Amino acid sequence: MTSMRILSGIQPTGRFHWGNYFGAIRQYIALQEENEAYYFIANLHALTTVREPQRLREATRDAALDLLALGLDPQRAVLFVQSDVPEVSELCWLLMTVAPLGLLERCHAFKEKKARGLMADAGLFTYPVLMAADILAYDADLVPVGEDQVQHIEVCRDLARSFNHLFGEVFTIPRAQLMERAAKVPGTDGEKMSKSYGNTIEIFEEPAAVRKKVMRMTTDSRPMEEPKDPESDHLYQLYALFVGEGERQAMADLYRRGGFGYGDVKKQLAAVAEQFFAEARQRRAELVRHGERVDEILAQGAVRARRKAGDVLRRAQRACGLSIA
Repeated sequence: MTSMRILSGIQPTGRFHWGNYFGAIRQYIALQEENEAYYFIANLHALTTVREPQRLREATRDAALDLLALGLDPQRAVLFVQSDVPEVSELCWLLMTVAPLGLLERCHAFKEKKARGLMADAGLFTYPVLMAADILAYDADLVPVGEDQVQHIEVCRDLARSFNHLFGEVFTIPRAQLMERAAKVPGTDGEKMSKSYGNTIEIFEEPAAVRKKVMRMTTDSRPMEEPKDPESDHLYQLYALFVGEGERQAMADLYRRGGFGYGDVKKQLAAVAEQFFAEARQRRAELVRHGERVDEILAQGAVRARRKAGDVLRRAQRACGLSIA
């Protein structure tokens, strides 16, 4: 398989939860093995929703700690904070000059917020342009995204093509890589796990707190003896994420036989989740004790990211006439 340059960012809007891990972070870690990967903590994007400075600083730090603890390897991937690469903000302006208003007005994040009567500021409106700059600054080949972000990758491709048409072949045209569909990651209420729904279980919550949340999860009222379809039950869907095929099959067989209580499944779910993240929890505690190592990783990542983004920015500046060199 040919090595590709991968680029993805994750917003520090709160502590990462099980949905973040199985929906995205696990795949970031897998992709770093065979590719050149750039991963950033998107604190500039987070400014559209997070307005408390200390909260943003702490969330950015927590995001770095969590990603490193979960297996992101700074020897294989470049990890950095978005705002530490000012070249991207300058590149964003160059792309703004070729971004049609109509294209941005059609972007679903802006349309949805406006339709709900919520305040939609210029930051949210131009969010896709900054996202395009994030991607194009590193000559990214592939951008792993969920379905809700595919439209933004198409905007990026449109802007890159427009700039290239006007000024020559400056930007690499990236492709979206739709993240492998993990099993649904339901929250504590059975709906999709999301911070906005208030139904999350954080990866690094204390085990006792996780067990408490799991034991309080909603279930149906079917009697114990009645057989149940495992695939339609959110407790089984969560359990299946943490275990191997043999354990999944054994639990599925139990559901189909009936004669069990949901409380038993909840206890097993809490136990396997605690075991699954145990090593990551230990690594995170070690990183907290040696915070200077995290600072060093982020600083080195920013240097590497700025070097690449600087090359691309200078290429774009020369092409459009901003540089006389």
